[in-house]
Amino acid sequence: MGFISDGAKALALVRRAVRGRTVAHGVRTRLAHQAPPPKRHFRVAVYFADGEVNMYQVRQWYRPLQHLARTWPVVVLSRNATGARALLADNALPVAFVPTVRDLEEVVAAQDIRVVLYVNQNTRNFQMFRYGHRWHVFINHGESDKMYMTTNQFKAYDYALVAGDAARERLSRVLWDYDIAGRTIEIGRPQADYYAGELPYTPDTRTVVLYAPTWEGDRPSAHYGSVLTHGEALAAAVLASSAHRLIYRPHPRSGVVDPEYGAANQRIIAAIAAANAADPTASHVYDDGLELGWQLAAADVAVVDISAMVYDRLAADRPLMVTRPVEPEASIDTHGYLSQAEWLTADGAAGILGEVDRLLSDPEAVRALEGWVRHYFGDTSPGAATARFEAAIEQLMARWQTFHIATANAEGDARDASGEADPDDD
Repeated sequence: MGFISDGAKALALVRRAVRGRTVAHGVRTRLAHQAPPPKRHFRVAVYFADGEVNMYQVRQWYRPLQHLARTWPVVVLSRNATGARALLADNALPVAFVPTVRDLEEVVAAQDIRVVLYVNQNTRNFQMFRYGHRWHVFINHGESDKMYMTTNQFKAYDYALVAGDAARERLSRVLWDYDIAGRTIEIGRPQADYYAGELPYTPDTRTVVLYAPTWEGDRPSAHYGSVLTHGEALAAAVLASSAHRLIYRPHPRSGVVDPEYGAANQRIIAAIAAANAADPTASHVYDDGLELGWQLAAADVAVVDISAMVYDRLAADRPLMVTRPVEPEASIDTHGYLSQAEWLTADGAAGILGEVDRLLSDPEAVRALEGWVRHYFGDTSPGAATARFEAAIEQLMARWQTFHIATANAEGDARDASGEADPDDD
């Protein structure tokens, strides 16, 4: 049996390698038909080493980066073939496919990249850190109180752009000897200035409930996903009501670790289809689209798991509930918003309609929410976060110029001291 198992694994690896080469060939062919960018053109790079499955991490930054590119040209450095294919299909930003270190070196040498932005903690980020004379900046793919947000890996970057006071407090509790004041810059949530997408239904008198669970997680401490524990009861209650509309937006990785989790996800999707077939005016939504924004703005109440979606919704300044994990080992930060969140237990999921009515009619809950929004994101008025994000990049560009001039002067002084001729002197 061991030989059979090893053979199956080897065959799977071969098939994966063949698929990867095929995808890579397609990416290179597509790029070959595009006009090459001018030399020394790009000033900002987004480093993305992941494949298509994690595209949600970079997609949410498209619109802020497109706006930034009006001032500082932006390119995405894609290390993975399926990621590059997805980036090219989205056609949101210029893409450089750099699967090897040699490819990466050629792009770095050809362009004038002064700021490199990172949306996740992929181990291949380390390969980009080798290049000095530029700032390496962690921007993350969302704000949350998960343990991911306080990893010691923050220290690997020159700077981190964080949402607000809550992020700095979170880091100060966990990281030793980290200059939070000097190496973090608060920018709020610029994605909230670009809520994207059109409503897939005509608004009416129904109360809209957004249920946006995360995936099941790959270890007990990160078992935040609620589809299997809360989701079906919650969805059934909303779908049975003629006064409510459900928007269901599951995480794209749902079911990748636990097939039962994936099966529960499919049952909810099927239940939505059945409810719409029984009453087409209900217009319940299964949302697997690329755009994130209209859901947050349209929902009267959101129900989310412990994930970045908690804070995406907070940035929208609208009522929300957080599912309490059933897994006893799930790590929950009790210092920030989660210390006073509106929790939905698995046992209480079937009673979601009563919870929705309570949240919408409780002025104390509204006041508490507003305080947390300020604590996490600062000024959330339209355009404020975008202005702070672009001011942060401008600040880094100015610092780059300062160090660049100082380095050039030091090199010139060294040449003078050694008696070497300046190559520009004739």
